[in-house]
Amino acid sequence: MNRMTRREFVRRTSIVSGAAAMSFPFVGRVLGANERINVACIGVGGKGDSDSSDAQACGGNIVAICDVDRTTLDRKGKQFPQAKRYQDFRKLLDEMGKEIDAVTVSTPDHTHGVAAIRAMKMGKHCFCQKPLVQTVHEARTLRQLAAEKKLATQMGNQGSAESGLRRAVEVVQAGVIGKPLELHVWSNRPVWPQGLERPAGSDPVPETLDWDAWLGPAQSRPFKRDVYHTFKWRGWFDFGTGALGDMACHTVNMPFRALKLGYPTAVECELASRLYPETFPKTSRIRFEFPERDGLPPLKFWWYDGNPGDALKPLRPGADVTREIVATMGNLPESGALIIGEKGKLFSPDDYGARFFVAMKGQDEFVPGDRHEACKAVPQTIPRSPGHMQEWFRMMREGVPAYSNFDIAAYLTEIILLGCIALRVGEGIKMEWDGPNMRSTNLPQAERFVRRNNRPGWEA
Repeated sequence: MNRMTRREFVRRTSIVSGAAAMSFPFVGRVLGANERINVACIGVGGKGDSDSSDAQACGGNIVAICDVDRTTLDRKGKQFPQAKRYQDFRKLLDEMGKEIDAVTVSTPDHTHGVAAIRAMKMGKHCFCQKPLVQTVHEARTLRQLAAEKKLATQMGNQGSAESGLRRAVEVVQAGVIGKPLELHVWSNRPVWPQGLERPAGSDPVPETLDWDAWLGPAQSRPFKRDVYHTFKWRGWFDFGTGALGDMACHTVNMPFRALKLGYPTAVECELASRLYPETFPKTSRIRFEFPERDGLPPLKFWWYDGNPGDALKPLRPGADVTREIVATMGNLPESGALIIGEKGKLFSPDDYGARFFVAMKGQDEFVPGDRHEACKAVPQTIPRSPGHMQEWFRMMREGVPAYSNFDIAAYLTEIILLGCIALRVGEGIKMEWDGPNMRSTNLPQAERFVRRNNRPGWEA
């Protein structure tokens, strides 16, 4: 570990002082400002395309890239001609483990956990896309690994870097809208196929695709053209986490921090469209119940999803809850987060929390948070971001924690994934939850959804 002067320690500590939502994990080996950071990028298509480019832009030396699709791999290889190419991340880590300092993981949800856990067990710093993992057990494992190995980590929910999101946390925690009582969050997802049966038969696997590596820890199934790969996997239980897992890491990010949400005591899928054995439904409403915490009263959180463009009308909060939003915006935005407090409401109309509005009791419309009189006196207590990927590199180089490091990101993800479990347990069945022990106290059938039975050779 590099030596750290007392002055430097005080400087870094002051950066995060006063930010209650920002933990300060210890990084075991801080890389110097001039030290080269060798990065391996696992998944370089889709979001992985920009994640790998961003890592390079932040000063990372991209020494290896991995993608199950050779066409994607070769295309990205033109940008990184010196990087070694792999289609299986296990082989990459086995062969290049001693040559890399960090990894980015930007694959489908079901391989996030196994790739990140394998790399972190080897002592590699990790940037992993949202949702951080696919199962509650994987979330707990990543959180523990980050602490035990003293690694620099960051989840790819880029809204965490928005100044508006951090300001909303400050405003709520300053008590502007009073003690929070309810939270309503809704999404316009899915924008991918779900609410369907598995198609019969099989198709030839493209010669450029390593189908076994794409399946990873999931159980074997035949390849079907245009059904799973490339983007249509999100709605399948085996591969994705549905609209909730995909988008709540963005949309619930601000209220999770602002409301100091810990483990819920109960979760229930109140209502859903037709349930299928292998895919998430087209629309659902899920209720989370949180106990008293840190001086705040019990709170109920409702999640709503569904694509407004679908023939099936999506579930949304009632008109009594959204009256001021509609009066201000002219209609209900396709996604948003609404916190209802004793003295007023705070509303963010986008997925990333970049903007927020406040309406105090007696006000019929919302006012932008940066112009509302009730917000102006609230001091800044949370540092602003130099950039989402930059935070991860700063954590590796200086030890300053990234805002969405795994200590908080894995916690957020674990809570969100409880909604996926409640949905699979069934509509109208209240699942009581023991968070520290990762178990339902009244529904033993929930146990099989807490962790996945990985295929041999793909154990985390």
